[in-house]
Amino acid sequence: MYGLILAGGSGSRLWPLSRELYPKQLLNIQDSESLLQATFERLRECMPASNIISMTGVKHVSNVRYQLSALCDNPLILSEPIGRNTAPAIALASKFIIEKFNEDPVIIVVPSDHKITNIDKFVSTVKNGEKIADMGYIVTFGIKPTYPETGYGYINITDKHIESGFKVNKFVEKPNEELAKKYLAEGNYFWNSGIFMFKASVLLEELAKCSPEIYSKLSNFDFSESNDIPFVEFEKMPSISIDYAVMEKSDKIALLKLESDWNDLGSWQSIYDVSKKDANGNVIVGHVLDEGSKNSLIYSSSKLVATIGLEDAVIVETEDAILACKKDKTQDVKKIFETLKKQNDNTHLSHKTVYRPWGYYTVLAEGKGFLTKMIQVNPGQKLSVQSHNHRSEHWVVLEGMAKVLLEGKEHILSPGHSIDIDVKEIHSLQNPYKDVLKIIEVQKGDLLIEEDIIRYEDMYGRV
Repeated sequence: MYGLILAGGSGSRLWPLSRELYPKQLLNIQDSESLLQATFERLRECMPASNIISMTGVKHVSNVRYQLSALCDNPLILSEPIGRNTAPAIALASKFIIEKFNEDPVIIVVPSDHKITNIDKFVSTVKNGEKIADMGYIVTFGIKPTYPETGYGYINITDKHIESGFKVNKFVEKPNEELAKKYLAEGNYFWNSGIFMFKASVLLEELAKCSPEIYSKLSNFDFSESNDIPFVEFEKMPSISIDYAVMEKSDKIALLKLESDWNDLGSWQSIYDVSKKDANGNVIVGHVLDEGSKNSLIYSSSKLVATIGLEDAVIVETEDAILACKKDKTQDVKKIFETLKKQNDNTHLSHKTVYRPWGYYTVLAEGKGFLTKMIQVNPGQKLSVQSHNHRSEHWVVLEGMAKVLLEGKEHILSPGHSIDIDVKEIHSLQNPYKDVLKIIEVQKGDLLIEEDIIRYEDMYGRV
């Protein structure tokens, strides 16, 4: 068996905690590990780590690689040069596995943002699904509804059994509340978990029948020499989900009930549902002072948040944004995210604190022609050897020792010492020592963007 983790997406409904450049699957929302890491560990109970492929957007590759490298050596990652939804991603991953490993295995496709705690039942369900997939079916894992949820798609089953599963009748869109109540009462509808399983050849055969516009373009990709997905070819793919492209059209779909617990951590309501609550039904995280609130989620990441008499509310504070809404309106957070994106407001894109494989940086101040950061480099880590076409930099060491490579010369700086890097000078900031390194970086120039980096060497594979 092989596993495919879909690790793209922006997690827009969990804004302001989730951002486009650091989405929810990379966050440690409740546990010590991220949702992506938990997904990888869950699949590793079903197959070797070397059989797990993660597919993500080019903007997230370095963070995905960094997180998964903490769990295994040389994690296998495919990078989408542009977002094209799940159908092209799954199609290419299936072709990749067939060509790279010269096999036609069963593949399980899982999103990277689910919370599942009963791993034993998850594994046993997967094993049952493998039997059905071996029979030539595409297996979808359904969740038995417990309430009339309007935020999920539904799957209607027939009474025809396929092993321990059922033949699927149809997929239906996210319903209104009246329809959701009807589906719940009828008892033959399941929530669509977004988890699928199939033999690679079966998926490609169904693509040829149901989505020839995708299948016909697969021959333009060759993984025999490289794992790269060329932008010029991938851009030609239609942007379509696997549900629309295959699942709703194929007559080879079977549903297997997922026996484990499951939660799609796609909204603040879902975070509230799975979190531990106090005597008043509140979920409180961080520096919060509350008086008399009930059944609310109050999240502070940096500042004191004081709340009084709230009921069924969500308050989320980050360094640069605050969300306040009724708990039953959390699906609409995506609208705020999309509005910020249209307005070119960077609060949809990244936090003031941005995590990198080597540590993190926090934007302290910015204005016309200048940008000031605090940069932390963890022990044993180093930034890439790089240069900039549009900015100069001034570094001042606050804490720890810095090893700086500048135009081929090595400089060792202790706290209080500084160094200047001019435009186009090749340089690298490194911390080969056992203590954390912190510096202040002041950028000056006419274009102060992260894209103004030319990399020459990089230990995280970003060249």
